[in-house]
Amino acid sequence: MFQESNGTVPLIAWLDKLPQKIQDKCLVKILRLEEQGYELRRPEADSLRDGIHELRVAFRGMQYRMLYFFHGQRVVISHGLQKESVVPSQQIDLAIERRARFESDPMEHTYRETINEE
Repeated sequence: MFQESNGTVPLIAWLDKLPQKIQDKCLVKILRLEEQGYELRRPEADSLRDGIHELRVAFRGMQYRMLYFFHGQRVVISHGLQKESVVPSQQIDLAIERRARFESDPMEHTYRETINEE
């Protein structure tokens, strides 16, 4: 997952605001993306433009998307959004901008979950 320089992770911040059922559905899609990578296709994923892809989740008529890109064999999820019709162009632009920052310093912009040892 993409991490900002200040340590915030846009995808986690977005997921935390969603009901648990939607979070669960999103996590299932993330696991599928982890398993399938480049091979994941519609209806679960789709290509948008300029190397940005979307993970697709629907729940009770609402559409949720998680935008991601590939860095070699690695998948980097930029952020999530709720949409009504098409993914807004400015959201794709945001993912492109985050990809550029990620590629300039992958170590700084990679989220790593830490486990506190007691």
